[in-house]
Amino acid sequence: MDDLRRIDLNLLLTLHALLSEQHVSRAALRLHRSQPAVSHALAQLREIFADPLLVRRGGRLQLTARAESLHAPLQEALQQLDGLLGTPGFEPARARRTFRLAMSDYGARVVLPTLMRQLRREAPGIDLVVSQGSREAMLGQLIDGETDLALGVFPELPTEMAQQVLFEESFVCLADRASLPSRGGLALDSWLARPHVLVAVRPGIDNEIDQALATLGARRRIALTLPHWGVAQSVIAGTDLVLTVARRSLAGARLDPALRQFAPPLAISPFAFAQAWHSRRDGDAGHRWLRTQIQALCVNDDAAGC
Repeated sequence: MDDLRRIDLNLLLTLHALLSEQHVSRAALRLHRSQPAVSHALAQLREIFADPLLVRRGGRLQLTARAESLHAPLQEALQQLDGLLGTPGFEPARARRTFRLAMSDYGARVVLPTLMRQLRREAPGIDLVVSQGSREAMLGQLIDGETDLALGVFPELPTEMAQQVLFEESFVCLADRASLPSRGGLALDSWLARPHVLVAVRPGIDNEIDQALATLGARRRIALTLPHWGVAQSVIAGTDLVLTVARRSLAGARLDPALRQFAPPLAISPFAFAQAWHSRRDGDAGHRWLRTQIQALCVNDDAAGC
């Protein structure tokens, strides 16, 4: 017990954050402390453990052997302390909190309307700040602690990330009714002969549609690339343009009567739409509550509007 007098709980929490993040700035964000304060705590910890704990190699901080040996037992000890102190749960009706979410225009369209109605009913003190960015940007924001939760398509995640699939999505085509046959859609040759609109945050990144075409040895002409869905209907009305989008992009939208939906003339693999977060949020009761609400809204497409 004498050794315990040399260290307080705040230093142990700082040590856990440093060992988990292996980055002083990210540890500071996790702890809601300033970077100088965390750097000072690291200096104290190095003195207490008579070990550098974190050393710079190849431009990044890495754990020493001593630090590696501390990580698992420290996490277990802190979890036991948390249970002993009986950390209170999250009370949505009384909570006053802001969550930072990252999602595309598509994600906002299929999730936000229903989510906001539920928050206003059950947790009126919860505020959301929504940003938009590429997949890479969203993951970077999660790692750096700038975003609490990201919604999108994440085929691969860093080991410190977690994700939960919300639903699988398929595709539908949209074109001006006057440019289509009186019945049905377009055969593949006719579809490829038409100019296309692509909705993408970052042009040049492979998508499920062009990947499916590549397996057939075919390519389409992209006449227009847009970063958002909002204006797409107005753009294709009265033209020969074809738009192929995720089916839920059209759910609940007022479709221009001049346009018609039809099935794509090729097999396009569905994609899994998920919510992703950094594992540092796993013990956050409020964060867990929000994830549960989003997941529940998307379980039933018809009920959720997803």
